[in-house]
Amino acid sequence: MKKLDIKEVLTEGVGIGIKNIVSLVLATILYVVTVWIPYLNVGTTIAMMSIPVELSKGNIINPLFIFDAKFRKNMGEFFILVGLQAMAMVPAFLMGIIPGIVLSYAWVLAIYLFIDKDLHALDALRKSNELTYGNKWRMFFISIILAIALGIVTGILGIIPHVGAILNVIVMILYYPIQLGCNAVIYKQLTNPEEEVKAE
Repeated sequence: MKKLDIKEVLTEGVGIGIKNIVSLVLATILYVVTVWIPYLNVGTTIAMMSIPVELSKGNIINPLFIFDAKFRKNMGEFFILVGLQAMAMVPAFLMGIIPGIVLSYAWVLAIYLFIDKDLHALDALRKSNELTYGNKWRMFFISIILAIALGIVTGILGIIPHVGAILNVIVMILYYPIQLGCNAVIYKQLTNPEEEVKAE
């Protein structure tokens, strides 16, 4: 069973996010501007969800990639996957917050596997559950570290008169690519059979 290297996820994820910040911000702007266009918006949504997969391969993101027709090819299977996740998450959260959180981490890689490995919806969910087994708390810990870091930085900048709000906007813009970069490293560590991942 592969174990995530938390330190590597954070350090490499920050580097990947900063390296791709301009293209990721531009892709996000293009997505927001075109999200109202029916049919096209399904493909662009799938493309935006595929960003960590592309980053995990060392690819530099071209903002226009979100309009690639290949992302609309399997839209039916995409809706099945999203629908299955939503139907299962509702009872999981009704049973208490913790089962819902655990299930959300168990299936966090499903959309990436669907896009990258061309797995069917149920296969993607099963594989994601298998790959995240024993790593859910590590992924949760990484999320907490990122959230605390964001809170500390925005808190400090918030007390600076006049420019604090502007600096916080910049920090929020930086946070999104860094989060995607960390997701990319998580995906790479858990799916790359050639990579040796140190146990925590």
